[in-house]
Amino acid sequence: MNTDIENLFKDTVLGHPVGLFILFFTEMWERFSFYGMRILLILFLTAPMMSDNPGWDWPREHALALIGTYASLLYLTPIVGGWIADKYTGYRIAVIIGCLVMTLGHAAMAFDTTLTFYIGLALLVIGTGFFKPNITSIISEMYKTRESKKDGAYTIFYMGVNAGAFFGMMLCGYLAENYGWHWGFGLAGIFMLLGMLQFILAHKIFGQVGDKPARKEEVVLSHNVDSTDTEEVEEELKAEIKLNPFTNFDYLLIILSSLGGLLYLFNDPLETIYSKSLVPFEIGGMSGTNIVVLAALALFLVLLVTRIARYLPIVRDRLIAVTIFALFTVFFFAFFEQSLGSMTLFANDYTDRSLTGNAASIFKIIDALLTTIPLIIITYVITLIFKKTFTKIGASNIVLAIAFALVWGLVIFRLYDKFSQTEMTVDATWFGILNSFFIITLAPIFSKWWESKYNPSAAMKYGIGLVLLGFGFAILSYGASDIPPGARTASVSMIFLILAYLFHTMGELCLSPLGLSYLSKLVPARMIGFMFGVWYLAIAVGQKAANTMGGMIDKISEQYSLGTFFLIFAIIPVVVGLVSMALNPVLKRLMHGVR
Repeated sequence: MNTDIENLFKDTVLGHPVGLFILFFTEMWERFSFYGMRILLILFLTAPMMSDNPGWDWPREHALALIGTYASLLYLTPIVGGWIADKYTGYRIAVIIGCLVMTLGHAAMAFDTTLTFYIGLALLVIGTGFFKPNITSIISEMYKTRESKKDGAYTIFYMGVNAGAFFGMMLCGYLAENYGWHWGFGLAGIFMLLGMLQFILAHKIFGQVGDKPARKEEVVLSHNVDSTDTEEVEEELKAEIKLNPFTNFDYLLIILSSLGGLLYLFNDPLETIYSKSLVPFEIGGMSGTNIVVLAALALFLVLLVTRIARYLPIVRDRLIAVTIFALFTVFFFAFFEQSLGSMTLFANDYTDRSLTGNAASIFKIIDALLTTIPLIIITYVITLIFKKTFTKIGASNIVLAIAFALVWGLVIFRLYDKFSQTEMTVDATWFGILNSFFIITLAPIFSKWWESKYNPSAAMKYGIGLVLLGFGFAILSYGASDIPPGARTASVSMIFLILAYLFHTMGELCLSPLGLSYLSKLVPARMIGFMFGVWYLAIAVGQKAANTMGGMIDKISEQYSLGTFFLIFAIIPVVVGLVSMALNPVLKRLMHGVR
């Protein structure tokens, strides 16, 4: 296995193995499909039936209830998918299964009927469960002997995530808003198929990395021992290999907490949209839904506490640190994920998107630069990869070239259409690409920061990220301050939304990609798949909370104002960020030297 890793590092691009960029582009096309489809959901579900581009005409609260459940499930199924890969299939086979199922899901949604819409969402949830935890686990395995480069690798990989999101939201959103929802949903499926083919045809470059799980103790050992660990830590990690199998009680807690959580997730939109309940009872004035979710949460906490308590001190401390970071992650995503909910509604209904004269001309130029510069940069990276690997994985490179030729064609068509208009209205989905664009441009800077001597500790990174997130909402709150209570439309300047996305992106770069890196360093290897799943559970809770809170936009803005709604989202992340900074000394001790 070590030989395969060394072979991967023989051919490098930008200081990292070519294999990282194979994963980069696989993730890029998957995120193209995911975000390209997801940005459409809130607009499609709330669009009037009697319009040129009819939707389902749902109330905002109903749409966000469904989206919240969908988004949460996308981060829960990786718990199962990670476990299956750890136990049976290996990471690479799991990624292929995920790609295939998601391709079928996008194809179903392209038919634009009620039945195929729900079938498509279900397939996307299942496919993501196989794909999401395991493609990141391949990176963890690739860099197990080069821990110092892992932060940079995950940041580059995260740039691929956002490159896909950028082009997916831009192109799927453009087709959907201007030519029909099914065109946007269909385009997402095409790129998911291309991503799957590109990865399958490049599989041999990885050797045995990400292959079916080995059972030899020495292989497991190489995953657990970090080259920076002290002798004491190494001895404890070696001892840990033979300890802590999952007990029947553990499995019972997993099953019960999972069933309770799933029951809540399915019941919430059912109650909100259709006024029906799977748990139609109350106890002491508390609804059955709330009782179920609180019971599920309690059982999961018992599982986590009892499981962590059985580890030896150093590993236990590190797992406690991971748990604390997971809690901060819940808070971050509960607010950050307003970008595809209430912030998209703000762009659609409350932002002045009409441009004429010089303003329209300037926007067209800026839009063209935003669109083509990242595409040129990524195309350059592709040429470097072709030079290194065409003789080894030529078929995969051809598929990749076809995908980029299609992107270039769509980009040119879109720009021609925009430049031919004298007066224009900016698509509401356009604002969604700002987060991805800022990540593409800022990620290299942050990557260099993390690799420098000024690299902040984990707790400080989390704190900075949360404070920046809150500051972005403060800007949005100020921009919305003149909107009267209960207003359903307004014409706020685009600059407030653009600045909000800028600060949110800087906050995200401080936190989101690095969480995966810290997790891979702190968690014992035989638990890595499960703990990746637990990490995604934290994000799932944040996703559901985000859309639940976002669904309150009408109630709060009617009773107070839209400015007050966003002010709430400004204050809480700043407070939590300051708490993270205050816990810095404690978390450093718990991490036992891991940076």
